[in-house]
Amino acid sequence: MEKNWYVVHTYSGYENKVKKNLDKRVESMEMTDKIFRVFVPTEEETEVKNGKSKTVEKKVFPGYVIVEMIMTDDSWYVVRNTPGVTGFVGSSGAGAKPTPLLPDEVDALLRQMGEEEPKAEVDFELKESVKVKEGPFANFIGSIEEIYVDQEKLKVHVNMFGRETPVEVGFTQVEKI
Repeated sequence: MEKNWYVVHTYSGYENKVKKNLDKRVESMEMTDKIFRVFVPTEEETEVKNGKSKTVEKKVFPGYVIVEMIMTDDSWYVVRNTPGVTGFVGSSGAGAKPTPLLPDEVDALLRQMGEEEPKAEVDFELKESVKVKEGPFANFIGSIEEIYVDQEKLKVHVNMFGRETPVEVGFTQVEKI
Protein backbone atom coordinates (compact mmCIF):
# COMPACT_ATOMS: atom_id res chain seq x y z
CA MET A 1 0.00 0.00 0.00
CA GLU A 2 1.45 3.36 -0.93
CA LYS A 3 0.64 6.77 0.43
CA ASN A 4 -0.95 9.34 -1.82
CA TRP A 5 -2.49 12.78 -1.51
CA TYR A 6 -6.27 13.09 -1.66
CA VAL A 7 -8.59 16.08 -1.81
CA VAL A 8 -11.33 16.18 0.80
CA HIS A 9 -14.39 18.39 0.37
CA THR A 10 -15.56 20.28 3.45
CA TYR A 11 -18.30 22.69 4.34
CA SER A 12 -17.13 26.13 3.26
CA GLY A 13 -15.38 27.95 6.09
CA TYR A 14 -14.76 24.70 7.99
CA GLU A 15 -11.37 23.89 6.43
CA ASN A 16 -9.25 24.71 9.51
CA LYS A 17 -11.78 23.06 11.83
CA VAL A 18 -11.67 19.89 9.68
CA LYS A 19 -7.86 19.91 9.77
CA LYS A 20 -7.88 20.23 13.57
CA ASN A 21 -10.58 17.56 13.99
CA LEU A 22 -8.86 15.18 11.59
CA ASP A 23 -5.47 15.63 13.29
CA LYS A 24 -7.14 14.79 16.64
CA ARG A 25 -8.99 11.77 15.21
CA VAL A 26 -5.79 10.41 13.63
CA GLU A 27 -4.17 10.45 17.09
CA SER A 28 -7.14 9.13 19.08
CA MET A 29 -7.99 6.38 16.57
CA GLU A 30 -4.32 5.39 16.18
CA MET A 31 -4.20 6.02 12.43
CA THR A 32 -0.75 7.71 12.36
CA ASP A 33 0.53 4.79 10.26
CA LYS A 34 -2.13 5.44 7.58
CA ILE A 35 -2.92 9.18 7.69
CA PHE A 36 0.15 11.41 7.64
CA ARG A 37 -0.27 15.09 6.76
CA VAL A 38 -3.37 17.25 6.55
CA PHE A 39 -3.22 20.78 5.24
CA VAL A 40 -5.33 23.66 4.04
CA PRO A 41 -3.62 25.31 1.04
CA THR A 42 -3.30 29.04 1.71
CA GLU A 43 -1.40 31.96 0.26
CA GLU A 44 -0.59 35.40 1.59
CA GLU A 45 -2.35 38.32 -0.02
CA THR A 46 -2.12 42.05 0.65
CA GLU A 47 -5.46 43.76 1.21
CA VAL A 48 -5.94 47.52 1.25
CA LYS A 49 -8.79 48.79 3.44
CA ASN A 50 -9.34 52.42 4.42
CA GLY A 51 -5.93 53.35 3.03
CA LYS A 52 -4.13 50.75 5.16
CA SER A 53 -2.59 47.64 3.73
CA LYS A 54 -2.40 44.42 5.65
CA THR A 55 -1.33 40.90 4.79
CA VAL A 56 -3.99 38.23 5.10
CA GLU A 57 -3.90 34.52 4.53
CA LYS A 58 -6.37 33.44 1.86
CA LYS A 59 -7.44 29.87 1.20
CA VAL A 60 -6.30 28.76 -2.25
CA PHE A 61 -9.15 26.23 -2.52
CA PRO A 62 -12.01 27.27 -0.23
CA GLY A 63 -13.95 24.20 0.85
CA TYR A 64 -11.09 21.74 0.40
CA VAL A 65 -8.44 20.09 2.58
CA ILE A 66 -5.53 18.01 1.23
CA VAL A 67 -4.71 14.75 3.05
CA GLU A 68 -1.67 12.50 2.65
CA MET A 69 -2.72 8.96 3.47
CA ILE A 70 -2.67 5.28 2.63
CA MET A 71 -6.17 4.53 1.38
CA THR A 72 -7.73 1.63 3.28
CA ASP A 73 -11.31 1.07 4.41
CA ASP A 74 -10.31 2.18 7.92
CA SER A 75 -8.47 5.36 6.89
CA TRP A 76 -11.24 6.25 4.41
CA TYR A 77 -13.80 5.85 7.21
CA VAL A 78 -11.84 8.05 9.65
CA VAL A 79 -11.51 10.90 7.12
CA ARG A 80 -15.00 10.54 5.65
CA ASN A 81 -16.65 10.65 9.10
CA THR A 82 -14.71 13.62 10.44
CA PRO A 83 -17.16 16.43 11.32
CA GLY A 84 -17.32 19.01 8.51
CA VAL A 85 -16.18 16.59 5.76
CA THR A 86 -18.70 16.12 2.96
CA GLY A 87 -16.65 13.60 0.97
CA PHE A 88 -13.59 12.88 -1.10
CA VAL A 89 -13.08 14.54 -4.47
CA GLY A 90 -12.75 12.10 -7.35
CA SER A 91 -14.79 9.17 -6.05
CA SER A 92 -17.50 8.03 -8.38
CA GLY A 93 -20.41 6.09 -6.96
CA ALA A 94 -20.98 4.38 -3.66
CA GLY A 95 -18.04 2.41 -2.32
CA ALA A 96 -15.67 3.64 -5.03
CA LYS A 97 -12.20 4.60 -3.83
CA PRO A 98 -11.24 8.25 -4.44
CA THR A 99 -8.65 9.16 -7.05
CA PRO A 100 -5.35 10.44 -5.63
CA LEU A 101 -3.74 13.65 -6.87
CA LEU A 102 -1.05 13.24 -9.51
CA PRO A 103 2.56 13.70 -8.30
CA ASP A 104 2.93 16.88 -10.42
CA GLU A 105 -0.19 18.39 -8.82
CA VAL A 106 1.13 17.58 -5.34
CA ASP A 107 4.58 19.06 -6.10
CA ALA A 108 3.02 22.28 -7.39
CA LEU A 109 0.75 22.55 -4.33
CA LEU A 110 3.56 21.92 -1.84
CA ARG A 111 5.86 24.40 -3.59
CA GLN A 112 3.09 27.00 -3.52
CA MET A 113 2.66 26.34 0.21
CA GLY A 114 6.39 26.63 0.79
CA GLU A 115 6.58 22.98 1.77
CA GLU A 116 8.63 20.49 -0.13
CA GLU A 117 8.10 16.78 -0.37
CA PRO A 118 10.88 15.07 1.51
CA LYS A 119 13.36 13.91 -1.11
CA ALA A 120 14.14 10.23 -1.30
CA GLU A 121 17.51 9.30 0.06
CA VAL A 122 19.88 8.15 -2.64
CA ASP A 123 21.01 4.66 -1.84
CA PHE A 124 22.36 3.91 -5.31
CA GLU A 125 25.86 4.02 -6.75
CA LEU A 126 27.10 4.34 -10.31
CA LYS A 127 27.83 0.99 -12.05
CA GLU A 128 25.74 -0.81 -9.38
CA SER A 129 23.55 -3.67 -10.70
CA VAL A 130 19.81 -3.33 -10.23
CA LYS A 131 16.70 -5.22 -11.28
CA VAL A 132 13.75 -3.29 -12.69
CA LYS A 133 10.63 -4.18 -10.63
CA GLU A 134 7.88 -2.53 -12.65
CA GLY A 135 7.02 -0.81 -15.89
CA PRO A 136 7.81 -1.88 -19.46
CA PHE A 137 11.30 -3.05 -18.47
CA ALA A 138 10.19 -5.18 -15.49
CA ASN A 139 12.60 -8.05 -14.69
CA PHE A 140 15.42 -6.56 -16.77
CA ILE A 141 18.77 -6.34 -15.00
CA GLY A 142 21.13 -3.48 -15.70
CA SER A 143 23.80 -1.22 -14.34
CA ILE A 144 23.29 2.36 -13.15
CA GLU A 145 24.95 4.85 -15.50
CA GLU A 146 23.52 8.12 -14.18
CA ILE A 147 21.66 9.24 -11.06
CA TYR A 148 19.26 12.20 -11.22
CA VAL A 149 18.70 13.00 -7.54
CA ASP A 150 16.35 15.97 -8.06
CA GLN A 151 14.05 13.92 -10.33
CA GLU A 152 14.46 10.72 -8.29
CA LYS A 153 15.37 8.83 -11.45
CA LEU A 154 18.16 6.62 -12.70
CA LYS A 155 19.55 5.95 -16.13
CA VAL A 156 20.08 2.19 -16.25
CA HIS A 157 21.71 0.29 -19.13
CA VAL A 158 19.83 -2.96 -19.71
CA ASN A 159 20.68 -5.70 -22.18
CA MET A 160 17.93 -5.75 -24.78
CA PHE A 161 18.14 -7.70 -28.03
CA GLY A 162 21.82 -8.34 -27.39
CA ARG A 163 22.81 -4.70 -26.98
CA GLU A 164 23.11 -2.21 -24.12
CA THR A 165 20.08 0.08 -24.07
CA PRO A 166 19.71 3.07 -21.72
CA VAL A 167 16.35 3.31 -19.92
CA GLU A 168 15.17 5.89 -17.41
CA VAL A 169 13.44 4.55 -14.29
CA GLY A 170 12.29 5.99 -10.98
CA PHE A 171 14.11 5.17 -7.73
CA THR A 172 11.11 3.08 -6.60
CA GLN A 173 11.00 1.05 -9.83
CA VAL A 174 14.26 -0.78 -9.17
CA GLU A 175 15.78 -2.94 -6.49
CA LYS A 176 19.38 -3.75 -5.72
CA ILE A 177 20.61 -7.18 -6.62
